[in-house]
Amino acid sequence: MSRVDNRPAERRTGIIPDGELSALLEGRHRDPFAVLGPHMHGDVLVVRACVPGARSVTLTDSGGSPLAEMAPVHADGVFSGHLPAGISVYQLLVRWPDGSEQLSHDPYAFGLLLGELDLHLISEGRHFELGACLGAQWRRIDGVQGVRYAVWAPNARRVSVIGDFNGWQPARHPMRLRHPSGIWELFIPEAMGARPGCRYKFDLLDPHGAELPDKADPLALATEPPPATASVVTEPEVSAPPFPWQDDDWMRLRNAVDPYAAPLSIYEVHAGSWLRAANDPEHGWEILAERLIPYVRELGFTHIELLPVTEHPFGGSWGYQPLSLYAPTARLGPPQAFAAFIDRCHRNGIGVILDWVPAHFPTDPHGLAHFDGTALYEHQDPREGFHQDWNTLIYNLGRNEVRGFLLAGALHWLEHFHVDGLRVDAVASMLYRDYSRTAGQWVPNRFGGRENLEAVAFLRELNTVVHERCPGALTIAEESTAWPGVTASAASGGLGFDFKWNMGWMHDTLRYLSLDPIHRAWHHQDMTFGTVYAWSEAFVLPLSHDEVVHGKGSMIRKCPGDNWQHFAGLRAYYGFMWAHPGKKLLFMGGELAQWQEWNHDAELDWALLDHPMHRGVHTLVRDLNALYRALPALHELDHSPAGFQWVVGDDHQNSVFAWLRRPAPGSSDVVLAVANMTPVPRHSYRIGVPFAGCWHERLNTDAACYGGSNVGNDGAVMAEAVPAHGQDASLSLTLPPMATLVLQHAGAQA
Repeated sequence: MSRVDNRPAERRTGIIPDGELSALLEGRHRDPFAVLGPHMHGDVLVVRACVPGARSVTLTDSGGSPLAEMAPVHADGVFSGHLPAGISVYQLLVRWPDGSEQLSHDPYAFGLLLGELDLHLISEGRHFELGACLGAQWRRIDGVQGVRYAVWAPNARRVSVIGDFNGWQPARHPMRLRHPSGIWELFIPEAMGARPGCRYKFDLLDPHGAELPDKADPLALATEPPPATASVVTEPEVSAPPFPWQDDDWMRLRNAVDPYAAPLSIYEVHAGSWLRAANDPEHGWEILAERLIPYVRELGFTHIELLPVTEHPFGGSWGYQPLSLYAPTARLGPPQAFAAFIDRCHRNGIGVILDWVPAHFPTDPHGLAHFDGTALYEHQDPREGFHQDWNTLIYNLGRNEVRGFLLAGALHWLEHFHVDGLRVDAVASMLYRDYSRTAGQWVPNRFGGRENLEAVAFLRELNTVVHERCPGALTIAEESTAWPGVTASAASGGLGFDFKWNMGWMHDTLRYLSLDPIHRAWHHQDMTFGTVYAWSEAFVLPLSHDEVVHGKGSMIRKCPGDNWQHFAGLRAYYGFMWAHPGKKLLFMGGELAQWQEWNHDAELDWALLDHPMHRGVHTLVRDLNALYRALPALHELDHSPAGFQWVVGDDHQNSVFAWLRRPAPGSSDVVLAVANMTPVPRHSYRIGVPFAGCWHERLNTDAACYGGSNVGNDGAVMAEAVPAHGQDASLSLTLPPMATLVLQHAGAQA
């Protein structure tokens, strides 16, 4: 437990200058290990301790037997004592005024904690297991159990650990600075009260010695529930994996699947407002496991996408202004419960995608803002470092340690929690230096351009590292511009994402949906334009939370007309979407045809399922997912023009669309989709198809079971050898009003 003292001779004296004593007690000393702990004074080993408020302190051996009484050298709590000759291992027995005693090893008797390789990798931005290195780590060091604290704050004059275990007093546990990395470290034994479940923060002085607001741990693995802001030492099974995972079969299958050829249908969820009962800091994830998982499985979605569950101070940000990028929100339960939720999803055949936010962070004083009294995580210049739209700060991605903090944070969710993918938020805001800024409000890159070169490099590195270390994990970009190659490989000059949200398709088709059908003839291209660029990227078609808030109206309210047209229009639109090229995403509540906009302070209007029309939409979404997964033509060639062909794309007058979907080569499993986007039924409407014979009507959004008028083709129709629309055969169809049909050639049926 002793250490070799190599400090200058003037530091190895039994006399402590008054200035150093004052600095210790006022929490201003920059190098507490130079004064506290064991030091050689001639041939005598002197031990000093700073224990404000203690009545007395005794040096004991490892078993607690007294060795020497420590003398007070300052009335406010500095003690000094000599160990007997030949003894170097000791403990401190502290007696408090209330009569209680505390026996513990001395935090200042431990040597250097972090290895040189750790420090080097942190400085290089390449420490990919940062969550097991910095922060609060439950560890056994030199046979002593306790918590190892470490934090990056290179410009701070002093950093102390404060928490439940020391009365939140900065003078009790000042930390050691490791040059030149800027990492501060300290090991506090369990006997001093540092243990799993303890709350803690860091107390810092800025470069000029001014007190900063107490800071939460940027690498905290757990936090207390907001609005409280302290970090929490995690339970041993969380900070020291492995969690008892039971998802080996899922992980093996995930790694073997081609994501582009597989069905991907995502149910987007804000966990706290899906069901209000889930807002339980003890049992929230358990409640969601019992209710959400079977619900998603019944509806046939392949994945759940959770709005950010990284801890965030303001619930109204929906998680998009996070501060603890390594901690699942305490609003829903402890980290191990979140891991159990994911494990249960996997055992039920459901993947989990997390929304993840590397673009910006909030300015809350307990967070990352001016963390050590300088612009550490953010840019100094507000033209680069302040987000005007969201009143947030922008990460300085040109700094190695910041880039590494984010990279390791992404890997933490994928590796530690077995998450299946990350949907990266606000990518467009990262890519452009002039995003939402006018002339003079932004700083050009080194070439004078608007592209954020550091962000581009970061995103490429993120996707490269994720795909190297986490086979089968997906990365999805929310990117709303025409930036080229978002889903092209990083090696070929792209950003390297697996998928990109197709914001253009979403905006165009929702604009069309909102029009009175009598006007749709003049906006036909809104529904067809998406196929002009559908294969330029690997797309997800998103009907996300952003489309049902801030006065935009719920999905069903986007549909004009009377009550019948509201429901029929929404059903037809969902049918159009599920048959269209691109993976699928639907925000919760859309499957209920909920009338109200999403409200994060309420839960979904579950009572609507008691109404036949709403239940019909719910049933339709279930059947669309089942058909989408069952028919390879609807998903295998989503990202190839070989999987799609317009048959009728120019019938503006009738607002009819018809197209073919084809599977991978070698299969005759061809699907015909037809959408009639007016409330007028069309009889004997001829559409060309590649094969004569029977075509089965696999889905009709106007079916009575969905709340429709039950107009259709009695389940099947025969194609005649009458060429039409460039095809060798054709069908004479009845097109239901405001409905989408999906037909499959009988020869392809199992």
